[in-house]
Amino acid sequence: MGVNTQPSHFILTISCDDQPGIVHALSAAVVEAQGNITESQQFSSADTGRFFMRLQVETTAGLAALEGALAPVVERYDMKSEINTVGRPLRTLILTSRAGHTLTDLLVRQRDGHLAIDIPLIMSNHDTLKPLAEFYDTPFWSQPVTTPEEKAQFEKHLLEMVDTHDIELVVLARYMQILSPEVCAALEGRAINIHHSFLPGFKGADPYRQAHERGVKLIGATAHFVTSDLDEGPIIEQNVVRVDHSQSPEELKATGQDEESRTLTQAVRWFSQHRIVLDGVRTIIFK
Repeated sequence: MGVNTQPSHFILTISCDDQPGIVHALSAAVVEAQGNITESQQFSSADTGRFFMRLQVETTAGLAALEGALAPVVERYDMKSEINTVGRPLRTLILTSRAGHTLTDLLVRQRDGHLAIDIPLIMSNHDTLKPLAEFYDTPFWSQPVTTPEEKAQFEKHLLEMVDTHDIELVVLARYMQILSPEVCAALEGRAINIHHSFLPGFKGADPYRQAHERGVKLIGATAHFVTSDLDEGPIIEQNVVRVDHSQSPEELKATGQDEESRTLTQAVRWFSQHRIVLDGVRTIIFK
């Protein structure tokens, strides 16, 4: 058999206690695996004493050779490490309810090749968005969630589908249900949610009308990891846009939905490119 001359492109992300020699050791391991570093980013956290690094590596030696060269370094520095192939679509399950703006943005960008995700299933507590899923030829499943029993059934099926489809990321695309602590724990570090960002923080079913009544000047959106503390998970991305008194509640809502879509899609993009690393209750984003 001939020797493989086409290089493979991998992403290496690591975290460990900060100490001298880490970068030198990783670079030497890449060279040992006949690799070339095409992108390198690192960060030392003064708050937690942790070191974080993301490398993109090209090598003709293959994954096994790269893993073998890195193994002694990972062990020596007690690293938490992960290797992924550049551009590999991430297995992604989407949860949604009735509002379709964030789901539409994800589906169209995935279809057009601008978002490296594969969506084997959309799950919802309403069937409102089934025609949208069918338009994009994406499987759709729904079940009402109006009682504790229905919620338990829905979440049981959710976790079954996560296992069945080897799901790597769950996206709450305006899914208007609170996940149980058990589901939050099962999906820790791989579930992303989106919500509007107002000051004051309006609650209830019609926050944009409340924002209009209070004369809000800024509308924003926050994408964050899901935790059992509602809307308190590590923040991934935030965006904001100026508004004024001349805009109606409907215009404010349209503006806000644009920000929600943009912010959630960016968070999913960074996750799919393995650019997000957790540092306690905050995130490190290697842009």
